[in-house]
Amino acid sequence: VALGGDGTFLRASRLVVGTDIPVLGVNLGRLGFLTSIPDSYLEGGLHQVLSGEAVLEHRFRLRATIQEDGVPRPDVFFALNDVVIHTSGAARVTPLTLFVGDEGDMEEVGSFAADGVILSTPTGSTAYSMSAGGPIIAPEVEALVVTPICPHSLAVRPLVVPAHRIVGVGSPDPSSEHQVTIDGQVVHSLTPGDCVMVTRDERPLSLVRLPGQTFFKTMRRKLAWAARPPERT
Repeated sequence: VALGGDGTFLRASRLVVGTDIPVLGVNLGRLGFLTSIPDSYLEGGLHQVLSGEAVLEHRFRLRATIQEDGVPRPDVFFALNDVVIHTSGAARVTPLTLFVGDEGDMEEVGSFAADGVILSTPTGSTAYSMSAGGPIIAPEVEALVVTPICPHSLAVRPLVVPAHRIVGVGSPDPSSEHQVTIDGQVVHSLTPGDCVMVTRDERPLSLVRLPGQTFFKTMRRKLAWAARPPERT
């Protein structure tokens, strides 16, 4: 049981990596997009869960590794929302190269200059990726979203790729200084020549939902998606 906001839920999701333990979020924060129970309904919500009325939604995670000159490092990172590759230090445009494919058969999609790039799950499509202009994707869709952050080109737009593909991000600049951020919480520095490889993790997260709660209801309520303005009188 995660008591807090979406940040607390994301931390809890990393604690259960490699297990089938479901996570129930109780919203004590502001937005609470991932949490199921508002604090005002804590006792009633827990009763519904314990009585077997709740349902489980399976949300896939991202698994990120770092390769140095094609050799994988031992570090492994797991993200429920997103993996972000961006510059370290001062905010500035940096060159990035994007690869998509399968293990041993990666195709270079292209290079672009931007503040960074967001690799997002459908769960994370309503978070940083959405703020950067990425699409909202329903959780059932098996896809991964590539959203450049402030690209220095009108020709670079968000890209949606199949979830079974591997996405790699590197830099053609040997003097570049980058870092990778996991779910906005875990930060790891990259050295020049590193390439971040991101793929879908084999074991999804089991997210607890109460009866009647749906993604689109939450989207309308929390994000005011397509909300009608009040009628004038």
